[in-house]
Amino acid sequence: MALHRHAKIAAVVAAAGIAATASTGAFAAASPRASNSVKPTVVLVHGAFADSSSWNNVIKILQQRGYPVIAPANPLRGLPSDSEYLSSVLRSIHGPIVLVGHSYGGEVITNAADSAPDVKALVYAAAIAPAKGESANDILGAYPGSKLPDALNPVPYPKPDGTTGTDLYIKPDKFREAFAGDIPASTAAVMAATQRPVEAASLGDKSEAEAWKTIPSWYLVATHDEAIPPAAQRFMAKRAAAHTAEVDSAHDVAVSHPADVAHLIIDAANAIAR
Repeated sequence: MALHRHAKIAAVVAAAGIAATASTGAFAAASPRASNSVKPTVVLVHGAFADSSSWNNVIKILQQRGYPVIAPANPLRGLPSDSEYLSSVLRSIHGPIVLVGHSYGGEVITNAADSAPDVKALVYAAAIAPAKGESANDILGAYPGSKLPDALNPVPYPKPDGTTGTDLYIKPDKFREAFAGDIPASTAAVMAATQRPVEAASLGDKSEAEAWKTIPSWYLVATHDEAIPPAAQRFMAKRAAAHTAEVDSAHDVAVSHPADVAHLIIDAANAIAR
């Protein structure tokens, strides 16, 4: 499915966790604490057009509940190298891990978890959960409807080997409509200004693993997502036999609905503690 339009659509997938400062509100609906005294470490992986600060309000909730949390930087340079980098982070953690990915970050956690025996649960937040041999292009090409294709701005950059790569950004004037529709315009403008690009070629990288086949999974579907169509999310959640919840959110679910994201993470942590 490498048609010109499909390749462009697939850039949607990269749109992962955008940095922002939306307020959280009370987390009254949170699940009870895990029954054991040692809580798993929660590792939060952002996607494209974002950095780790996109998880800020999710982190606050989890820390208030006593969970150790790490939100490493996702290099966004390509699925194989991004996955290898995350694997190195996971190896530095002792004890059980709940591994969480948003958008393109879902591809990274799917591959990194395959060689990380301490990962006991996977949580996908409006994320790509690929099968082995499947790329972002394949998934997004099969589920059209995203507003991202017309919102992307490709920018060439020099690689260390002397070749030229292509970074993908979201055009600032298209950012809110395509990516963060439930965030105030002023907040979306800040998110657009601080976005990190993703290497365009990574969207054609084939997954080398499908960790959700052997690791229990949870999936949060964003029902108003204009980046990864909800139909694609439901398909991936069902295929993974994931415990699935839905939230009335745009793609920026960790920013706009941090309590819902944290709730599902705590559900996963409680399940592996039993």
